Amino acid sequence: MAELKIGIVEDELVIARTILGTLEELGYAHCGPAISYTEALEMLDTDKPDLLLLDIQLAGRKDGFDVAERLNETYKLPFIFLTANSDFETIDRAKKVKPHAYIVKPFTKEELYAAIEIAFHNFTGTQAGAKPGKSASSSPKNFIFVKDGYVFRKVFFDELLYLESEANYVLLHLTSQKKIMVRSTINDFTEQLDPGRFIRIHRRFAVNSHFIEDVFPNELSAHGEKLPIGKSYREELLRTLGIGGEG
Repeated sequence: MAELKIGIVEDELVIARTILGTLEELGYAHCGPAISYTEALEMLDTDKPDLLLLDIQLAGRKDGFDVAERLNETYKLPFIFLTANSDFETIDRAKKVKPHAYIVKPFTKEELYAAIEIAFHNFTGTQAGAKPGKSASSSPKNFIFVKDGYVFRKVFFDELLYLESEANYVLLHLTSQKKIMVRSTINDFTEQLDPGRFIRIHRRFAVNSHFIEDVFPNELSAHGEKLPIGKSYREELLRTLGIGGEG
């Protein structure tokens, strides 16, 4: 995962330290914590974070909503509300400043990771991992979090067999025969995956190349499953697999 710099605006230092530790575990750079509106603006100008984790209740007269308004007006930066408040009034106020995610404390490491990645991806229109930066780990990312009902589920690439497009959804077929439905187009979803590993073979299908066993003129077999090969995808499939000379 490429390194994003996450700014923290949180006036409870115990919570701030917990967030800092979690960000380090996830491989993000960080700055802060800022505990007030003024400190938040100073951090934005000095450290230039890529995304802000923003508590609603801050020290001083101005709160997280004031910071959010300034972000929207001046900095054009994605931000996520981290708050203990989930009442109707607070959420209604939050909707007016359009946060890119809203997390209610306490939260898990997985929830924070999913919120950051999705917020940054949606804000930039590109995959967060494509942002230039120092690699947080010598090992490439080998998993993705996907929303499965009310849960963000961790799916390892080694268990993701193939993808099937169904209108505005993508059906993830796992090697365990489990299926997960994700609200996304297949084009958008495959952008989050390793392009050298997940190959588009049809307008409705993409397959994990590690599981390809046989390639026939109009279909292939992967982990015992037969999948169609679209005419416009065949040439690129053969080239990616290093197969040549047969057309």
